[in-house]
Amino acid sequence: MGQHVTIAGSPVSDDLQQLVALLSAEPPSTEALDRFVATRSFPLVDGRRCLFVYRGEAESVHLLHRISWLPPRMALTRAAPTPFWHLAFDLPENSRVEYKFEVTSAGTTSVVEDPFNPHHARDPFGTTSVVHGAGYATPEWTLPDPETRPGSLQELVLPSRALQRDAFVTLYRPARYRRERRYPLLVVHDGGDFLHYSGMKTVLDNLTHRLELAEMVVAFTHPADRLHEYAADPRHAQFIAGELLPWLAAHESLRDEPAARGLMGASFGAVASLALAASRPETFGRLALLSGSFAFTDIGPNHRGPVFDPIVRFMNAFRERPTRVADQVFVSCGAYEPLIYENRSLIPLLIDTGMEVRYEEARDGHNWENWRDRLRDGLTWLFPGQLWMVYE
Repeated sequence: MGQHVTIAGSPVSDDLQQLVALLSAEPPSTEALDRFVATRSFPLVDGRRCLFVYRGEAESVHLLHRISWLPPRMALTRAAPTPFWHLAFDLPENSRVEYKFEVTSAGTTSVVEDPFNPHHARDPFGTTSVVHGAGYATPEWTLPDPETRPGSLQELVLPSRALQRDAFVTLYRPARYRRERRYPLLVVHDGGDFLHYSGMKTVLDNLTHRLELAEMVVAFTHPADRLHEYAADPRHAQFIAGELLPWLAAHESLRDEPAARGLMGASFGAVASLALAASRPETFGRLALLSGSFAFTDIGPNHRGPVFDPIVRFMNAFRERPTRVADQVFVSCGAYEPLIYENRSLIPLLIDTGMEVRYEEARDGHNWENWRDRLRDGLTWLFPGQLWMVYE
């Protein structure tokens, strides 16, 4: 017998209504469902309603996602006797959620992308499927623009005494870079990932071309062991402030005041940025902290594991005695992240020091495209181009 499918809320679209009817038929028809899904992409989204579909013989199918307030593993229901499985829940407008299916068949469990969904995201661990809530669209300024003059990338190798290794840096110069001019500098942690998974070069090119972002030099750094180097490690701070900055000052045309120097990072990279700025006061005037792993303990020990111990020590000390570490700080976090509490808690502390703070939340998770989507708001506020200087 078919299983009744319910979608709560106001009347649904024709497509969603038709799919619900097909899944709830007595009995549902594999042929009719095949014809329907052949001409649509999934999940089907109508307002807040979102319906996932999977086709395949299996003992069970689960949706794996990272929306923190939902169970991380949600079971799909089979429309027996067909090989179709389905799951519906509310998804707020402007949401963006990465997910996969966990499929158990013949006693073997595998994790796969959604074969009916053309939208994918990449990260260092592979690719995932992406569902866009109603109203979300990939920002057009993240896409290649044939009218935009591209900046250049140069790969550098700097022997580092602080890190006891060769440090790799990718240097970005704007399209109209001139030696006789002086430029702001932004140091980006996890630089390779921002370039590969957040399309940051394209973003820099586009925003600079549109005069929304100041022409700037960007140093994309590449960690060897980010979980240790970025965990408030003084050796990392010495490399950036004591080795990289002097080298860049000697070889590039840079402004030398703190207001023209910025740090950016996501997750552990955000911790590295804040800790570095705190350890080198009056060196960096601008910070962009995206989904920072700002773990702290009000009561009791750290339960996140030993890799977080130095972060907890740093954050506990900073929370005890907050200090002004920059002039402007942009902070963002995905509302669906488990880190949302820590990031929200940081904001009043930063404001109380007298720093100018801008905070932004998105209906997204802990991922590179969330951080990509925050680049325009963060960077153009910290380093405004001529357009913002005229119209703000």
